[in-house]
Amino acid sequence: MDIAITKMSSKGQIVIPVEMRRGLHEGDKIVVIKNNGQLILKKASKLDENLKEDLEFARKTEEALKAYERGEFIKMDFDEFIEKAKKW
Repeated sequence: MDIAITKMSSKGQIVIPVEMRRGLHEGDKIVVIKNNGQLILKKASKLDENLKEDLEFARKTEEALKAYERGEFIKMDFDEFIEKAKKW
């Protein structure tokens, strides 16, 4: 995993550090995903096939987290969970 630091301008622009731009070209589309305190950047062409699935997974994960925070989850032991999972 590569890590670099950049900063945002007063106009909301950020510079992707040169070492992170390999494989990116002028005019490429970038998808920006905001999730809580995270910003995820992905090259759009690499997401085209899986973008719908990724967004649906993110939506379901967010719904599950909200349900958990509302106390709507059911507690069960491991063996009971495995038995229920086999029926799915």
